[in-house]
Amino acid sequence: MMSDTPKPMSVLIVEDESLIAINLEMILEDLGYAVIGPVMTLRDLDKMLSGDFRADAAILDVNIAGERIFPYARRLDQLGIPLVFASGYGASGLSDDLAHHPVVAKPYTEQDIAGMLGRICPA
Repeated sequence: MMSDTPKPMSVLIVEDESLIAINLEMILEDLGYAVIGPVMTLRDLDKMLSGDFRADAAILDVNIAGERIFPYARRLDQLGIPLVFASGYGASGLSDDLAHHPVVAKPYTEQDIAGMLGRICPA
């Protein structure tokens, strides 16, 4: 018997700071999203993206262990996955080709995350 309950939207978290990642995971779960991750290294993200990866959205820390997320953000963008960057740098820290994606400034609130996901995800 099929359920009429809609499947929650899935959101990928890429964040290397464990406390921030756990907080974001709790925020997303409180908002009713299914969480993928958190992914804390670019190596793990690369492995994940080499398979048949799907998500409804992604929240990406700009700086993962001293490396920029941009090559992976481009791959997610090519897959058609809506992106939000989480950054202490603001929009000025993005590469030009990714600057059209929204940025949520750290530290952020549940309302900030809800607003950003509302902007990028169809209802």
